[in-house]
Amino acid sequence: MKAIKLVKQVLPAALVILSAAVFALAQNATKHNSRPAAVQPSEESSKQPSSDASKVEQIKYSYEFSQPKFYVKHIVIEHDQTGRGTITFERLNEDTPVVEPLEISQTAMSRILPLWTALKFLDSDTNYQSSQSFAHLGTMKIGMEEGTRKRVAEFNWTHDQSAAALVGEYRKAADQAIFVFDISIARENQPLNAPKLMEGFESMLNRNMLSDPQQVLPLLKELTTDEHIPLIARNQALRLIKRIEKK
Repeated sequence: MKAIKLVKQVLPAALVILSAAVFALAQNATKHNSRPAAVQPSEESSKQPSSDASKVEQIKYSYEFSQPKFYVKHIVIEHDQTGRGTITFERLNEDTPVVEPLEISQTAMSRILPLWTALKFLDSDTNYQSSQSFAHLGTMKIGMEEGTRKRVAEFNWTHDQSAAALVGEYRKAADQAIFVFDISIARENQPLNAPKLMEGFESMLNRNMLSDPQQVLPLLKELTTDEHIPLIARNQALRLIKRIEKK
């Protein structure tokens, strides 16, 4: 009887101790298995531009050409470090300038940016105008702006190789952009002008006067199937595509 009474007294105490141990073990497991929630970037931080993007936005480049007697008498190109910007041009006897978005290809930018670097443009006060003056060929201005620093240089002829190469690159970019604009207008309103425009494009290609012929390939491929323009222009486009793709 004493043994039975002892068991009755010990058993409840053992159950209490066992329950406490199980509860503590469960709490410990919960602590070890819980994971902190992943930290999501705030909306403000996700929208914050990178330092590289800020630098790109701060640097602006410009090129201007003017000769009142030329058919295309005035050209202005403005762009950022990625090559994106605008081109504005005016033709003889036309009062309203044309303003179009411009995207200079990365191939062309890989030639343009090193020329700016070679000039050390913002750190220099070099006069690029040579002792010879050829104002009848037009006046050119090149400009660069970075933050509060800004400089524009004007000349009509130069013996500085980097400056000469730079304005040459911009002239190529302008001629290519003007062709794209003209052929687009021809497709919509003046299809009979397309063959002449294609001849002009081929002439520029022959003289290496295009900024990046590869950039025009998608447009040329569209022309080959555009029944609004004469067949001769479509065939010209097809032939030029083959030439450009071989290079």
